[in-house]
Amino acid sequence: MAELDGVWDVKRTGGALPPMLGVRKQISGASGETKLGPLPGASFDVVGLSLRYRAPFAGFVDVLERDEEGYRGRATFCGREFGDFELERIKTGGEMASEQLKEQLVKHIDEAYAMEQNVLRMLDGMIGTTEDSEIKNELREHKLETERHAERMQQRLEAHSATPSMVREAGGIAGALLKSVLDLTRGEKAGRNARDGYATEHLEIASYQLLERIAQRAGDEETAEAARENRRDEEAMAK
Repeated sequence: MAELDGVWDVKRTGGALPPMLGVRKQISGASGETKLGPLPGASFDVVGLSLRYRAPFAGFVDVLERDEEGYRGRATFCGREFGDFELERIKTGGEMASEQLKEQLVKHIDEAYAMEQNVLRMLDGMIGTTEDSEIKNELREHKLETERHAERMQQRLEAHSATPSMVREAGGIAGALLKSVLDLTRGEKAGRNARDGYATEHLEIASYQLLERIAQRAGDEETAEAARENRRDEEAMAK
């Protein structure tokens, strides 16, 4: 797919151009046309970032420059500029669906990261209230593993130019604090901690299975692999 391929809305920004309401440029490869509604279009050839119109509009050339949202353009005739405009890409249904899928993927990575942060805080509480030395050592190993899982998810967030959600972080802190208070008031701590650990492992396994599927649908194999690695670790711990 060429850089300019697609359908573009044209917006007048200055000069002697007429109102551009309803004007669009349709570009495919090395050619395209400027159209107004159902009327016949003016055909042009794409040469780099120049749109060179064909007869009967020979001599007209649109010169484009990249912009944050699309392109800025200068309308020229025989080398003389007579107007300015902007191009904004019209997203197709497939493109919008792809963007929504990527947004969903980032959301699930963020939730996985928040989940691991919450588990870390819960593990701290469980380690502090468990007297059984064997279970305490297992919990400490689980904490080291969880730190690696959180780091993988943070790296995947950074790969998508995203940062952890402070709202989810706050929710994780509140949940961990509540569990710490409950741990101090309830009996049979070792047995209850073992039960909590078992339930947490299976929640994490299910979360990473879902993240892996979403990443595969979004074409993000690196995130899918990170989810697989975390899931395998959780499955091994759950045995």
